[in-house]
Parts: sequence; C-alpha cells; structure tokens
Amino acid sequence: MAQLWGGRFTKETDQLVYNFNASISFDKKFYEQDIRGSIAHVTMLAKQGILTEEEKDKIIEGLLGIKADVESGALEITDEYEDIHSFVEANLIDRIGDAGKKLHTGRSRNDQVALDMKLYTRDEILELDQLLKGLLEVLLKLMKEHTETYMPGFTHLQKAQPITLAHHLGAYFEMFKRDRLRMKDIYQRMNYCPLGSGALAGTTYPLDREYTAELLEFAGPTLNSMDSVADRDYLIELLSAMSTVMMHLSRFSEEVIIWNSNEYQFVEIDDAYSTGSSIMPQKKNPDIAELVRGKTGRVYGALMSLLTTMKGIPLAYNKDMQEDKEFVFDAIDTTKGCLALFTGMLKTMHFNNQRMEDSAKNGFTNATDAADYLVNHGVPFRDAHGIVGQLVLYCIEKNIALDDMSLEEFKAISPVFEADIYEAISMKTCVEMRNTIGAPGKAAMEKVIAAHEMYLNVE
Repeated sequence: MAQLWGGRFTKETDQLVYNFNASISFDKKFYEQDIRGSIAHVTMLAKQGILTEEEKDKIIEGLLGIKADVESGALEITDEYEDIHSFVEANLIDRIGDAGKKLHTGRSRNDQVALDMKLYTRDEILELDQLLKGLLEVLLKLMKEHTETYMPGFTHLQKAQPITLAHHLGAYFEMFKRDRLRMKDIYQRMNYCPLGSGALAGTTYPLDREYTAELLEFAGPTLNSMDSVADRDYLIELLSAMSTVMMHLSRFSEEVIIWNSNEYQFVEIDDAYSTGSSIMPQKKNPDIAELVRGKTGRVYGALMSLLTTMKGIPLAYNKDMQEDKEFVFDAIDTTKGCLALFTGMLKTMHFNNQRMEDSAKNGFTNATDAADYLVNHGVPFRDAHGIVGQLVLYCIEKNIALDDMSLEEFKAISPVFEADIYEAISMKTCVEMRNTIGAPGKAAMEKVIAAHEMYLNVE
C-alpha cells in the first residue's frame, strides 16, 4: 500500500521490512489519543488562518466519525496500515476527500507519536493513581478495625516485639502513599505538549503551540523541539515508579503467602482469590499473591529494556524509540491488574486475630518489656537483659510463654519481680505503652488514622 512517506522512494518496501517496521499491532491502543490530538491541531490551524473554518469542521466531523466507528466495531484497525497515524489519516481522506490531506499540516509523525504517547501515559497515570487510592482505602478500613489486634512484629523474619495488625498494615499505607506521590510528580513533570515540534526543528507555519497545549490540558508547550521528539524520560520514570509499586505489592504478597501457610495461619484467603491442588484436596493456594510476586520481575524487565534502548541514542528521533510502546503498555496493564487483584484479595481476606496474638506471646515478643520492667525497678539494663535471657531459656525448656510463668518461677530467677509483672508484659500493655507518633499504641495509631483519613478525603 502507499506510505505517508512514499514520494522519495522508487519501489515498494519489502514486505518483511514493512512488517518489521510497522507498529499498528500495538500503537492502535491509542487511536483515541491520536484523534484527540488531531482535533486540537486542526482547531489551532483554523485559529491561525492556516485552515478555513469549513475545512476544520469537515476534518473534525470526519475524525469523530472514525472514532465512533472504531468504538462501535464498524471500523476495524487492521495491519494493512503501518501505524495508527496512517490509519486515521487514510480513513479520513477516504471519507472527506482532499480536506483530509490538510490534517498533517505543520506537524510530523515524530511530534505526533510523542504527543499520543504522552496523552496515553497521562491517562494511565490517573488510572494507576485511582487504583492506588482504592488500595489505600481498603488498608485504612482494616487499620481502623485492628488497632487492638495484637501480632508479632518481625526483624530478620524473627519475632521481635508485639505490634498490632493496624500498625503492620500502616507500614504498607505509607509505601503506597509514596507511590501515589511519585505518580503525581511524574504527571506534573511530563505535562508539557510536544505537538508543533515537527520532525525535530519546528516548522515555518505560524503555529500557536500555547493554544494547542491549552486545548489538550497541558501546562504549556515543550521548549526544545529536539528534546520534544527524543524524550522518553517520563516513560522511564513511570516504569521506575511502577517497579516500586510492584516491589511493594510483592513484599506484601510474600507476607500474605507466609501468613497463609499452615505454620502461621494468620490469614485465610477468600475462595475467590485462591486455588486448590489437582491431587492434594487439603491445599488452598495463595495463587494471586504468588502471581503478583512473580509479575514484579516482568515490570522490572520493562524498565531495564527501555533504559538499555535509550542509553546510546543520539538526538533527535530514532526508530529504536518505537520499542518504548510494547513494554510500557504491558507494564502498565500488569501493574493495574496486580493492584486491582491484590486490593480485592486484601478486602476479602479473613484475619485470625487470636492466632496472631498467641503467636506474639509464644515468640517472647514481650521480652524487651520484661527487661524494661526490671530497669524501672532499679536493675541496670545490661543485667536486666541477662535476667530476661534466663527467663526465655527457662520458658523454652518448659515449652511455655513468659505470661504462663508463675510468680514463684519469676522470683526464682530474680526476686525483683512482683505480681505487677503480668500486667507489664501483657500484649495490651506492651503495645499501648508505645504511643510516640508512628508507634503501634492505640492512641498513636488513632492520630495516624485520622491523618490518613484526611489525606484520602482531600485527594
């Protein structure tokens, strides 16, 4: 078929070369953005007197007709076209004749594809942000419900000190909140319009790039035409931000997988988000959590691929840059899918509160509080540390928790202990005495929850 650029060439491109060069199979994803950008472009051309009002109206009517027919299925985007831009333009000319040939006045495919990708990415960032907000809302709801659900806090995957489930979930709230801030930051930095940059050196037509940017809700036009068509920084930033989102989801998934194991039994995953074994009827597998953990590498791979593609490309546009699309599209779809599924899994998950509290008690997570008790009764901390070490060894030999020891057993190791030791090392006391901001105590957590609620309401 005839190419948009065919005038320079004396023979048809080899079919294999054409297929290798074509991008229609994946860039058809942003037909809507291509049409939106074209409508803004011709609106600006008419304002500048480069097109007549009649030509503008005819072109816009044709573009809207193409959009409607694609969305209804009446018009199919096929691989007979090299890319989405040639599909739109060829169909426009078929429908409205010579006026359609004026659509491309004052622009190049280079700034056109830069615009389409920015418009598409901008839309997707907003969707990612809303998915992150949905996950934060589920986390906040669970935090409100579990300010007194005691569980072990871990370091080195060893039980360390008692916390609450609200506190543990609150750590992930902070992570995903930072992810939203990164999305907002990327959006603001990328939100400048490349249209009107031409192939690399602008155009002699008297374009009003500020007006085009305004029509497309950009903060303004880009300020260097070479950078405009060669910039993929915003995609690298987005892939990096999505890699961080996936890393957070993967860490959380790993904990869900551990908590779901027979040894822990902290959680029970809803049937809708787990599967069974083909031969072992007792199994209930955390497949969604495992797949989220696995797909993290896929998003990391997209980031490394684009960084590698861009590292040796001179200014301005080079065909290598076409490789940005498939990886970015896949990474966006993967991240969005993982956010939606993980949120659904978390929302329907059952937490075994008593099992978590028992685990905290049996893991000697209140040992530090026993040492603090001795310090408060005049024992030097280093001596207190040794005394509590003896208590732990004694409990391990007897297969009991500190809470299960009799007062006589406590006194046999240190006469400083009195009956109030039981209150001092109870899960409730251990947690609720920790009320500095950011700690797991209920009063501190309620302040944090109120701040999170205000943040979500404002956002």
